[in-house]
Order: sequence, then C-alpha cells, then structure tokens
Amino acid sequence: MSKKPKLILEPDQRKKLVDLERRLLIRSGLTLGAVSMLTGCNLQDGDQVDKVLWAMSRWNDRVQAWLFSGSRLAQTYSESQITRPFRFNAYYPEYNVPDIDIADYRLEVSGKVEKKAPWTLEQLQRLPQTEQITRLICIEGWSAIGQWSGVPLKIFLQHIGADLTAKYVGFKCEDRYYSSLDMATALHPQTILALDFDKKPLPPDFGYPLRLRVPTKLGFKNAKHIAAIFVTNDNPGGYWEDQGYNGFSGI
Repeated sequence: MSKKPKLILEPDQRKKLVDLERRLLIRSGLTLGAVSMLTGCNLQDGDQVDKVLWAMSRWNDRVQAWLFSGSRLAQTYSESQITRPFRFNAYYPEYNVPDIDIADYRLEVSGKVEKKAPWTLEQLQRLPQTEQITRLICIEGWSAIGQWSGVPLKIFLQHIGADLTAKYVGFKCEDRYYSSLDMATALHPQTILALDFDKKPLPPDFGYPLRLRVPTKLGFKNAKHIAAIFVTNDNPGGYWEDQGYNGFSGI
C-alpha cells in the first residue's frame, strides 16, 4: 500500500496556510475537515494553494451561516464587568483616527432600498434606541466588554424600505474601511447602529459618529465611522474579508 505523498509548500505558501488555518479554526472545529483537504498534496504552484485555501474559507462561511440562529442572543453583562479602559483597535494607528465634521456628515443609503435620501445624525437619534453590554472579540485573541446604545439595524432597514430578502448589507466608512453582513445577521435583534458608548456619544477612537455593533460576529465585522449603507444581492466582501478572513465570522 503506497503512502500518501507529503505536503510540500514553499515558505510563503506555508505562511498563508498557517494564517488562514488560524482564521478558519478560531471559532469552528468543523473546518478541520476542510483543512484535511490539503493532505496528500504536492503543490508547488501558489495559485493552486490559494484555490484550496479559499475553498476552505467559503465552506466555513456556508456552515456558519447554516448554523446561525436569529433568535440566539450573544451573552450580556453587568456594568461592573465593563472593561475599562476599553481597547482601541483598527487597521491603522490611533493617531490616524479620522476627524469628521458632524455639520457635513450625511449617512448615504443606496442599493435595494425604496428611500435613498441621506440621513443626518439628528435623524438617526430620533429613531428607537436600544442598549447592550456585550463582549467584542478580536480575531487577534483579545476581548473587551463595552456598553453600547443605538438604533437596531433592522429598524433602520425597515425605515428606508430595504429589501429584507436581499442577501447582504454593505458598509463604507470614513476611514476607508469597508465590510458587510449577511442579511440574517443584519436583522438580528442585537445588531445595532451604535451612536453612544458608555452612555456618551461615540468617541472618535471607537467610531464617531456611527459604528456597527454586532456581538454575534468577530470584531473586524464591527465597522466604524460609517459613511454609507447599501443593500445588495452581490457579496460586497470587506477590507479583511478580501484578504482571506471568513465573511461570516460568527462567534
């Protein structure tokens, strides 16, 4: 009986594999089966390795989406459990946080919606608000508990006449970040457009004037400094998603 040939990867390919394995396995053991797809291969072509890795990522997304429940709530906490100070996190250093002139701020709306008029911060503040104390979990391995309040995304989508049967809601941000949510997560009762942090208006470090708070997702799905929201059937991807992170990234 012949032995399976050993997987041989170039150093750059091995680094890609380790990075994506870490992302895929961080919350779901189900992807172990997908990782095993690489055993028995002898791949020297980086493009072929990438194809396998991306297939693993797409499989992980499909499994997590299938398991997701709109009625399952993320754990909530008491005020005494809030992390102080709360940790800054972005793809850039803190000194590059965008300086936004609120007088000129308008939230753009587009895609599969009936009402495409832009929204001011004051208009958003007049919508029904909800509050939560939840844990933000970063893919880098740390977490922090914070208090957030704002507009349930579902309510906002209903106000703009969004097609709630569409597949995705996308977000574009003032700091050039971008991300997206599957519609089921967008409609989850704990998914909010946060306006306040710790009972005060969002500070610049944490997403002023508007950020996404999604306690059922990993931290990089919580877009900050949101400038535009759009509804679509085409997967918009995201800043990190387009570099290999799972699009679903549920907790």
